[in-house]
Amino acid sequence: MAKQILNTTKLNNSYLVVLSVFMLCFSCKDEAKVEVETPQKPNIVFIMSDDHAYQAISAYGHGLNNTPNIDRIGKEGAIFNKGFVNNSICAPSRAAMLTGKHSFKNGKVDNIRPFNWDQDNFAKALQKNGYETALVGKIHLDGLPQGFDYSNVLPGQGQYYSPDFIENGVKKTYPGYITHVTTDIALDWLDTKRKKDKPFLLMYHQKAPHRTWMPEEKYLTLMDSVTFNPPANFFDDYEDRPAAATQEMSIYKDMDLVYDLKMLDKEGELKTKYRGMFQKRYDRMTDEQKVAWDAYYDPIIADFKSRNLEGKDLAIWKYNRYMHDYLRTIQSVDDGVGQVLDYLKENGLEENTIVVYTSDQGFYLGEHGWFDKRFMYEESFRTPILMKYPKEIKAGTVIDELVQNIDFAPTFLDFAGVDIDKNIQGESLRKLVNGEASEWRDAIYYTFYEYPSEHKVKRHYGVRTDRYKLIHFYYDIDKWELYDLEKDPTEMHNAYNDVEYTSVREDMHKQLEKMRIKYGDSDALNEENLERYLSVKNIKH
Repeated sequence: MAKQILNTTKLNNSYLVVLSVFMLCFSCKDEAKVEVETPQKPNIVFIMSDDHAYQAISAYGHGLNNTPNIDRIGKEGAIFNKGFVNNSICAPSRAAMLTGKHSFKNGKVDNIRPFNWDQDNFAKALQKNGYETALVGKIHLDGLPQGFDYSNVLPGQGQYYSPDFIENGVKKTYPGYITHVTTDIALDWLDTKRKKDKPFLLMYHQKAPHRTWMPEEKYLTLMDSVTFNPPANFFDDYEDRPAAATQEMSIYKDMDLVYDLKMLDKEGELKTKYRGMFQKRYDRMTDEQKVAWDAYYDPIIADFKSRNLEGKDLAIWKYNRYMHDYLRTIQSVDDGVGQVLDYLKENGLEENTIVVYTSDQGFYLGEHGWFDKRFMYEESFRTPILMKYPKEIKAGTVIDELVQNIDFAPTFLDFAGVDIDKNIQGESLRKLVNGEASEWRDAIYYTFYEYPSEHKVKRHYGVRTDRYKLIHFYYDIDKWELYDLEKDPTEMHNAYNDVEYTSVREDMHKQLEKMRIKYGDSDALNEENLERYLSVKNIKH
């Protein structure tokens, strides 16, 4: 009897073990199924600066400065070597970034025309799908931002010292330096304002290094011992490039000694066109800030006035003053990026957060003798893009495909598992960064509309492939330009009429027409946009 009970007990125990294993397996299978069906949505931190040239990010290897924190994003994720914008000017670029559509589709073709916030943007889509959303810093699109649970943005371009912000529609002035203030607001939202049970989107957008490049006090002497040699084409003569010849963005001719280069002499002897505008920026400083500022700039002003520089000597002097101040403002941006990356890491958010660093466009750092942007030439057309997301992007990834700012919206929606609206014209970068893309676009399209206006850059549109670029300048000019970027990377020779490029020219015209049809652009739209612009500016056609 005892033996029978023992055998029965063994049988029951065996049954229980089998049942337990079965239930455990079923449970594991069920849990795995639940995890696949309801994955944790990634957080998104989208960092954008203003006019940050890719040449001035050390990860791109130009050796001008050191940006260790921005570089971290590329080292821990991906760096894009061929990132471009659709329209190289502040507000249109940002509108394209938000909507995923070209300027002629989202309506923001220039800095003049208002932006329609009622249209769809990727922040609205994320917000509707459970994301907590915030926009901090520069957006340069008038009106109360839509798609954000929290917004604290600059009115217009913003001010470097004692900046004004508009917090959820209410204007207030913050003491301090704009780059730090923007970072502090972003960190405060991350730490105290957001709902921590929801995935989040933080658009953290800096003003710097936008003109007038006013450094913070601690970086006033950064790189003082460095003399920058201008690019090889600094004294470009613009042969066979009339649109380039008639611009007004020359460092030598057009850069204002006071407004741009801080030569605000106490004697008032340097009377320049924009002196009064810079005086207002200087007056926003506290007395303590002015003391530090004057201690640095007054000796430079005195030295400049004593030298009576002219010609090439003056041009190179102005170039170096420009480069020093421009790069100093970037150092503060890099500090802020480091603070945000550190916060994510220290608070256990790093693994599940997509971080992107970019600029609203590129910028000229003396190439062709210029500052500013607007042209389809490489330095302003191209923009830096670095992206990290430990769950999907392998550290050290390098992307050489052609990408554009219209690709940000579909990329974020794709990662978040949100349907991408059929009207979005960009493409998700997700398959590029995780190595799953079997094919990609072979050309990108560009437009620029803001003329007649500041800097006098002609209206133009064009197409770029991996090797060639075709540009059409129009309105009060009718000029075509063709560049072989492999043989002529600095775009010094217009090959449009060269016999050896006849077949290339024909192919590029076909590619251009293909792009215009694909995206829905036309000469009729150009004329319509021109008429509306001239009407607003009160200019007779």
